[in-house]
Amino acid sequence: MRGSSVCGALLLALLGGCTMIPHYHKPEAPVADGWPQGQGKGVAGQDASALLQDWRSFYRDPVMQTLIASALKNNRDLRIAQQQAAAASSQFDIENAALFPRLNGTAGANIQKMNSHIWSLSQTNEPIYMRQYAVGFGVSAYEVDLWGRIRSASRASFDHYMASALNQHAMRLSIISSVATAMLNWVANTQALALTQAVLANRQHTYDLVRQTADIGTGTQLDVAEAESALHDVETNVEIYTRQKAEAFNQLTLLVGMPLSNATVQSLNTRASLDSVSAFPDVPAGLPSEMIARRPDIRAAEAELRAANDDIGAARAEFFPKIQITAANGTASNNITRLFQSGMGAWNVAPQITVPLFDAGRLMAQLKQAHSRKREEIARYEKAIQQSFREVADALIGRETYVRQTTAQQNAVAANKRQYALALQRYKAGYDPYLETLVAQRALYTAQLSAITTQLQALSNNVTLYKTLGGGWGQIIRPPKTRLADHIL
Repeated sequence: MRGSSVCGALLLALLGGCTMIPHYHKPEAPVADGWPQGQGKGVAGQDASALLQDWRSFYRDPVMQTLIASALKNNRDLRIAQQQAAAASSQFDIENAALFPRLNGTAGANIQKMNSHIWSLSQTNEPIYMRQYAVGFGVSAYEVDLWGRIRSASRASFDHYMASALNQHAMRLSIISSVATAMLNWVANTQALALTQAVLANRQHTYDLVRQTADIGTGTQLDVAEAESALHDVETNVEIYTRQKAEAFNQLTLLVGMPLSNATVQSLNTRASLDSVSAFPDVPAGLPSEMIARRPDIRAAEAELRAANDDIGAARAEFFPKIQITAANGTASNNITRLFQSGMGAWNVAPQITVPLFDAGRLMAQLKQAHSRKREEIARYEKAIQQSFREVADALIGRETYVRQTTAQQNAVAANKRQYALALQRYKAGYDPYLETLVAQRALYTAQLSAITTQLQALSNNVTLYKTLGGGWGQIIRPPKTRLADHIL
């Protein structure tokens, strides 16, 4: 009896062999086949897949690797994304379970007292007790999925899970790049602070010298005022870079998800300039634009599009009759001692069919809503591709221009150093007023700060390029473990 019931339940589950989900067509990418203006040129002879599979192959600096590894372990935003993916997986299990009958065991008793003289059942006034005991198992309101409504909902739930898992991976890539950028900002502010402190010491010495010359009559009070103004300007910058360095450290601590250890701080302090950070490898040449399809955020957008397509199947199935089955099998008796004796078996089957006749347009509105949501997700998917294309194109042109900009900025620093040296010599020789020297000194300091900023922007652009290309796509997002319902799907 039990074996046949189980087989019957499985047979009912297998009856739902069709769905009304529309055939899925992946939208064409609304972007060009190649990058604009010949972008995408890089170093030939390298393997793009090898570089982008593992973040350690790109972020080669040991200190940066330590910070990123700690962030991937402790960052709270990543933990939130992980739990969201876990919840989506559980929701898929919930939807998937509806494909199978829910078997419940039951046991109960019904004892009823009646007054005999009211019902004329006895000549005495003694009450009559009615007893009923039952033990069994059964299926309650199981829906036979003939039209694939439940199956469509299950597929949609699975696609939502995949989107959540891919968004978790996108968050992982974002955290990696954010840690790298925060460390670069800390190093850049450290370098700018050291430069500013050196300039401050130099301007303090110059101010003292100008004041002495004014005291002995070879200088003017205007020179003293100009030197003092320049001194206070640099004092202001010292506080600015001190604050920005502390803020960059706090941002780094937040991303890492825990206080940095003394060993990590000591290692970080060895990166006194951007030149001390291990260089990023060049992205290989000949990058095709279709590489962005590997980005987890784009794959997540497509998963949401698939889910919207699945919802159309569920909305279509609502127009057809629903068949629900309630069944029970067990034993029943008015005497508990005879409950399990031969001949006490009892069963009941209560099939029910529900046919939609009039709903004031609710089902049609649901179907239209599902189609509208699919069109919305198509637009979101296409926008994600276009946005990704723009981000990669910007990073590629940035890679080309930052190289030339860095060279030009270094040349400007060298030229300003020569100008300042000559202006200082002419001032000491008495040929020019101090203002000429001050202008040259300020120009040199500005050029040096600009060189640090340009170098930071170039390195940050490399980080952005790796992120926009979806670096790390070698790690596969795996679906939940296969179960019987997966085979039915």
